[in-house]
Amino acid sequence: MRTILMKYKIALVALIAASSLFAQPLLAEEAAPAAGDLEVVKASSLDELLDNVEQRRVVESREHTARERKFAAEKANQAKMLQDAKAERRREQRRSDRLETTFEENEIRIGDLQEQLDKRLGSLRELFGVLQQVAGDTRGLFEGSLISSQYPNRGEFLGDLAKKMGTSSQLASIDEMESLWFELQREMTESGKISRYPGTITRLSGDKDNTDIVRVGSFALLGGGEYLQWNVDTQTITEIARQPSGRHTSTAADLQDAQPGEVVEFSVDPTRGSLLALLIQAATLGERVGSITSGFTDGQGGIIGAIIIWVGIIALLVALERVVTLFATTKKVNAQRGSSTANRDNPLGRVLSVYEENKDVDVETLELKMGEAILGETPELTKRISFIQVISVVAPLAGLLGTVIGMIETFQAITLFGTGDPKTMAGGISTALMTTVLGITVAIPTTLLHQFVQGLSKDVLHIIEEQSAGLIAEHAEKSGNPIG
Repeated sequence: MRTILMKYKIALVALIAASSLFAQPLLAEEAAPAAGDLEVVKASSLDELLDNVEQRRVVESREHTARERKFAAEKANQAKMLQDAKAERRREQRRSDRLETTFEENEIRIGDLQEQLDKRLGSLRELFGVLQQVAGDTRGLFEGSLISSQYPNRGEFLGDLAKKMGTSSQLASIDEMESLWFELQREMTESGKISRYPGTITRLSGDKDNTDIVRVGSFALLGGGEYLQWNVDTQTITEIARQPSGRHTSTAADLQDAQPGEVVEFSVDPTRGSLLALLIQAATLGERVGSITSGFTDGQGGIIGAIIIWVGIIALLVALERVVTLFATTKKVNAQRGSSTANRDNPLGRVLSVYEENKDVDVETLELKMGEAILGETPELTKRISFIQVISVVAPLAGLLGTVIGMIETFQAITLFGTGDPKTMAGGISTALMTTVLGITVAIPTTLLHQFVQGLSKDVLHIIEEQSAGLIAEHAEKSGNPIG
């Protein structure tokens, strides 16, 4: 009997443990607060365990009852919420139907109004199209026009007008069309005027100067006697990097200082800046030839060009020395011809002094003495003249050498970089052309100087020989043994 009772107790404990395992997850999920209120009590005997199981059963029964009541209450509430949602859906459906009907009616009305607008516009639609195109084109014209430097912000009005005409819901007003007409007429009128007005110049350094601006129609801007440019991107007057050649700058200064009604000469760029940009980019004479501080090696002719220039300078100095010397000699010889006394400060005087010293000799000896004296004066009269002649021949040959070198550099650039970029060939072509120009430039004046100096020398020698021959003939007649 005791054994059977023990078996029942063991089975009951197992049943309670199993029920605890299956009940704990459910309590954790559905009644976590209630499970937290339970106090875990350790049973020291089977009777206590039985009492704990009884208490636990009672608690769970109460929890199940509470959950059932809550579920029933929420079920009623959910039914009411479902009914409210269905009612709200029916109301929104009716509203959607009304809006769809209104939308369809508006679509029909818009179509009727658009058709009515098209009928009323008629040919005006083409007018507004042309107005939009003219406004857009004129805006670009005004932004690049020099007249905008005097009348700014014209492009903003035209931009707004073109944007407005681009929409299908707005039309241009009479005032806007008249404003466009006025701006076009003002552009044409101002293009034929020379105006003076205060303006701001943006220097290359970033500084701004307030000064008087002179605008020559839509062709040129002047300030401080210099050409200025209109920056389209920033809509400002800016200083150009370099002014054109002197004669153009001088005309700009004359116009800047001219009084109203005064007529002055001025260089106008009809292309509105293109020719001026080319003149600025063109190399000056100093850039082509080079500077004396660098020995002319920084010019376009390179080293060959520098050699030609220095040789030409030396030839010019020699020629000038010969011209001055021979002119002085000629003057002294002419003075000696009118004097009966031999003066040894000139070639003719020294030859005459030889005659004076040998009056008593025979004709043949006198002739030899006089010839020797003339030969002695000839080197002094003809020295360094042949050097000038050599330079006149060598200069063009050196120019030809530079041309060959420049073409070699050009062909090397073509081999390396191709013919796509002309700038890669510009260096060799510049050397080729400039050396030729420099060689010819040196050869022409040195050739003329050589002929001129040689002529002066021959004239002096001719006078000396003429006077010597006359003295010899006179001496022969006196000695009774005339020549010939």
